[in-house]
Amino acid sequence: MRLPFLSMFMTSPFDGLEEHAEKVKECAWTFQQAVECHMSERCQRFEELRKEIIRLEHEADAIKRRIRGHLPKGTMLPVDKFQIFRYLREQDAVIDSVEDALDWISYRSDPGIPKELHNDFLLFVDAVIDPIDELSRMVIEARKYFQNYSEGQRAVVKEIIRSLRQQEHNADKFEDIIKEKALNMKIDPVTVFHMVRLAETIGSIADHAENAGDMMRAMVAR
Repeated sequence: MRLPFLSMFMTSPFDGLEEHAEKVKECAWTFQQAVECHMSERCQRFEELRKEIIRLEHEADAIKRRIRGHLPKGTMLPVDKFQIFRYLREQDAVIDSVEDALDWISYRSDPGIPKELHNDFLLFVDAVIDPIDELSRMVIEARKYFQNYSEGQRAVVKEIIRSLRQQEHNADKFEDIIKEKALNMKIDPVTVFHMVRLAETIGSIADHAENAGDMMRAMVAR
């Protein structure tokens, strides 16, 4: 007989996963503001927003350590605790990629992103934020599944995971568009390299969100 997952914990690990997912979402919204600021001649808050991302990353790390430190040893679980760790690693990697992207922008703030690519990058950032918004909803719905093991609830979680995959695929298309344009623009080679690497780094944000979905699928598969 399968015991309800959450009843085995004084504090559910999904409390921490949901808190961490919300921190990732907050980080994504700040990232969007930072990129928009970088491309605006009037905005002077890029460095302030980049430091805000660093602060959020530290807070997310504290949540991650708390989750890892409070999973009880020897407790029988319907999922391996290392599956929770692998899920958390991918969710946390979203923030790491956001921080990497802003760091990469800051290394060469002038001339920055060419104006010809501004609209493409805005659409690209919107595309990578979409799957991040789904992470907290996925954790909430997974929590419900582990409370009652309803097949209907499992179907809800799997539908969110399918949506994550589609959104990551959409983000890939924008990444390819930017790379193709950058490689065919009449700009200096350093700017071309900077744009291609930036596109790849931003693309990895959606990649890790999709990977988190794959880890969740493995957990609800049992």
